[in-house]
Amino acid sequence: MNVLVVGGSGFIGSHLCRELESRGHSVTAMSRSPSSEDLPDGVETVMGDVTDYDSMADAFEGKDAVVNLVALSPLFEPKGGNRMHDIIHWQGTENVVKAAEVHDVPRLVQMSALGADPDGDTAYIRSKGNAEQAVKSSSLDWVIFRPSVVFGDGGEFVSFTKRLKGMFAPGVPLYPLPGNGKTRFQPIWVGDLVPMLADAVEGDDHVGKTYTIGGPQKLTLRDITEMVYDAEGKSITIVPLPMGLAGVGLSVLGAVPGFPMGSDQYRSLKFDNTTDDNDVGSFGVDVESMKTLGAYLSERN
Repeated sequence: MNVLVVGGSGFIGSHLCRELESRGHSVTAMSRSPSSEDLPDGVETVMGDVTDYDSMADAFEGKDAVVNLVALSPLFEPKGGNRMHDIIHWQGTENVVKAAEVHDVPRLVQMSALGADPDGDTAYIRSKGNAEQAVKSSSLDWVIFRPSVVFGDGGEFVSFTKRLKGMFAPGVPLYPLPGNGKTRFQPIWVGDLVPMLADAVEGDDHVGKTYTIGGPQKLTLRDITEMVYDAEGKSITIVPLPMGLAGVGLSVLGAVPGFPMGSDQYRSLKFDNTTDDNDVGSFGVDVESMKTLGAYLSERN
């Protein structure tokens, strides 16, 4: 198959391009600033911006499938403010759908997010929900993935815990966590996720389905923070930071140019990022065989 991976030189994209290429597919990675540094030699690169239809549409010609991975991080406030979520996720997805339809690309695999909802509590979740609607209303054979946070080499989730400390308690031994770090996540290793994405590209059984995907464990932010520091042989003293106080702090600091979080990120920490029904079994994956965050941290340290 000829597969176009939109966002192909990013964290998940580079891993997926490698997986698809290893399965014998012809793969093209698209991004605004394409780089082949983390890609196999056989993967082509092309420049394209999902917010600019004319810059990317030609790359869809002759493709059998497209995977749309372009996304802003929910962990940090984007440059340009929260309106960028709509521009990148919603408008960008509409452009991807249009290009696929115009160039007769039959299959679209869309990366969404847990809790995606046009009426959701955060700009990120709302934009992802609107993007899903654009995909579902198309004429394409679509497959949607809603993963929890993804970790692995090149990812930002592990480093996020350290940046969080730097925001709330720079230069001191204490680590204040919003809500005492009770927000739960279900981290999934990128090496477990990308084979499922590749299966969705190849198989007709997944067409028209939305999959909620998570890793083998549900961990609180406090659990994750302690694991990250323990793996490096460091000890920290976590102290609870009331959610209300965290909200005030992030709202105020979010107005400071260059500060990476704001009120939207505060709201995201008020609800869990976990699955009620983990759909990994739909891809023949045994949850017990998946890599835990703890195992990954031990390997990298």
